[in-house]
Amino acid sequence: MRQLIKQREVIVDEWRYADEDPVGRERALILPFARWKAEREQWWLWDGRLGVRIGPTDPIADLKNDFTRIGLVAVEFGGLAEGRGYSQAALLRSRYKFTGELRAVGKIQRDQLFYMARCGFDTFELPEGADLSVALTAFDDFSVAYQGAFDAAGVHVQRRTVAA
Repeated sequence: MRQLIKQREVIVDEWRYADEDPVGRERALILPFARWKAEREQWWLWDGRLGVRIGPTDPIADLKNDFTRIGLVAVEFGGLAEGRGYSQAALLRSRYKFTGELRAVGKIQRDQLFYMARCGFDTFELPEGADLSVALTAFDDFSVAYQGAFDAAGVHVQRRTVAA
């Protein structure tokens, strides 16, 4: 079973990717964006839980009317230099008001987790073999933020103003 970090805890993943297992009604299933778009009407009728996996070039605005049906969006990161997923997460949370699970997947590393959480990710699927207990320590790397973000942590200037 695949393990991941969700809300700063290591858990067993209850979701499956559509290309991993045969589809069964009891499943929580993550579809590739292209498949969701092509078969959207069919999946609206399915009684299982649905998620969509998006790549860096997929237009997230195409999902905005489907969030009542989609409970998870998995954002693909192709490597350390790939930053579009951060923007996609921020837009999903702020502009489109997505309140479901927002999962970072792909080639992600411990050093990115703090920043991903600030953009709105709450779940992290690290590559196979990653030490999740070590990865959990990433959320405590910094105690003060100097820029505003999705998370509730006040930025340094705001803290100074309140304290004065």
